[in-house]
Amino acid sequence: MKELLTRSLSGFLYVAVVLAAMFTHQYIFIGVFLIFGLICIYEFQKLIHLNSLWLYPLFIILVFSFNFLPLPRYMIWSILGITLATQCFLIKDLLTIRIIPMFEKKKYITSICYIITSIVFLIQIPKYDNGYNYMIVAGSFLMIWTNDTFAYLVGKQFGKHKLLERISPKKTIEGFLGGLVFTLVAGYLISIFTDTLSSISWCIISVIMSIFGTLGDLIQSKFKRQAGVKDSGTIMPGHGGIFDRLDSVIFASPFLYLFLQILTYVS
Repeated sequence: MKELLTRSLSGFLYVAVVLAAMFTHQYIFIGVFLIFGLICIYEFQKLIHLNSLWLYPLFIILVFSFNFLPLPRYMIWSILGITLATQCFLIKDLLTIRIIPMFEKKKYITSICYIITSIVFLIQIPKYDNGYNYMIVAGSFLMIWTNDTFAYLVGKQFGKHKLLERISPKKTIEGFLGGLVFTLVAGYLISIFTDTLSSISWCIISVIMSIFGTLGDLIQSKFKRQAGVKDSGTIMPGHGGIFDRLDSVIFASPFLYLFLQILTYVS
């Protein structure tokens, strides 16, 4: 009972901080996720047995540059392209090999292009059109939470076929499909009750967050399995680390940012 109460309070505090940061002010959102990002970098470095202090100022510089400097479009697109390519290689490694190779040079590449730049693009999501649309990022988090919740509930009730047993034995194909369906419902409801994007756009975002969010969770699980740990950290009692809470949305964010940029270009 005490463990359940601790987990509930910890989870409630996390959700409250995330939503408050989004809905209060753009700079508060940037500041909170800057702190979250620094914690994620620390937790990820522990997973891959890397201790590099210069990754922290690099992350701060990138966040500052993306949010307060007039960066040329080609630079943003180049960083996005490198990030997406890195994500695709991680998906390949997830599906085709038992252990993701983490030799010294790849540790730095993965830290920068999987964690750092992905969090930078997560922070960019609400200002994808040069404004500050908090509902876009809030809706994205709501979809991740919906996907996780209903994937667990449907999988527990109806799951029979394992999704990727060697990495996450409890995840099932039925659970994944259940999470996807309910995330689509959540996206449609968001489109009805908010004056943001069209229903089709929100449904596409639902698919992006469900599929790539699940892949991000599996990739983080593979890193934790290789490191021989259950959680990436201990900062959130009952939940693990900040990286444990943000793994799905971090991985999905560059793909979501790409879609939003395409949407802006064609509209």
